[in-house]
Amino acid sequence: MKQRNRKLLGTVLIFVFVCVYALVAMALAQGRITEASKPVQTIAYIVLGLAWVLPLLPLIKWMERKDD
Repeated sequence: MKQRNRKLLGTVLIFVFVCVYALVAMALAQGRITEASKPVQTIAYIVLGLAWVLPLLPLIKWMERKDD
């Protein structure tokens, strides 16, 4: 697959993943996190805000791979 096609496919997959992840993160944030103390809430929001990056790293590396 050419790099151009990988980037297109990867971009669509990233968009879909981030949309789904945002809905899941919002559901988690409105659950038990609201009952926790302020420091725990802060840590939870930081983790939820940054956790989407790790699953996408392999996809981004695949998108940036040079053509065979």
